[in-house]
Amino acid sequence: MTRAAALELSAAPVDLEERFGAFAVSHRDKARRLAWRLIGGDEAAAEDVVQDAFVRAYRALSGFREDSSLETWFYRILVNQAHKHRRWRAVRERWRGVWDEQNAVSPVDPGDPALRRRISRALDQLTRRQREAFVLVHFEGFTVRETADLLATPEGTLKSHLHRALKALRIELEDLHDSIGRSQP
Repeated sequence: MTRAAALELSAAPVDLEERFGAFAVSHRDKARRLAWRLIGGDEAAAEDVVQDAFVRAYRALSGFREDSSLETWFYRILVNQAHKHRRWRAVRERWRGVWDEQNAVSPVDPGDPALRRRISRALDQLTRRQREAFVLVHFEGFTVRETADLLATPEGTLKSHLHRALKALRIELEDLHDSIGRSQP
């Protein structure tokens, strides 16, 4: 192996680390927002999930094969971390009592707290896959294809999850639509 080829091989991980560092800086807020939505509005827990996801991703960088984009790869790790957190939170709550939604703080403009809690409860009633698909596509702006890649799900299955999520949310929040419709001329 020539010296130039050896330098290229040894530079590749450094380049990936630099790209990951830049990615982490530029995607931190989006990652926190996504985690916050996926785990139900707990700011501190969202921050923990994001930190864990970035640490896991950094440790796994050597195994990143670039079959997908760095963004897709990372957000898949983040979604898995959020799922893991929700699963363990349910176990902890069983022993400690129900999580107090009154203390939830939004990383963005809080809007109407009662409405936010209502939407959060409606999202909590969805299946995990429906909630993840809905949040990624409708709140975070990922395309259906990107979300399917991120969740390692066929596009058709993802569309089915989205359809069922929208149907369930429309039913659960129907009275909100009716009250908005009546107040407009």
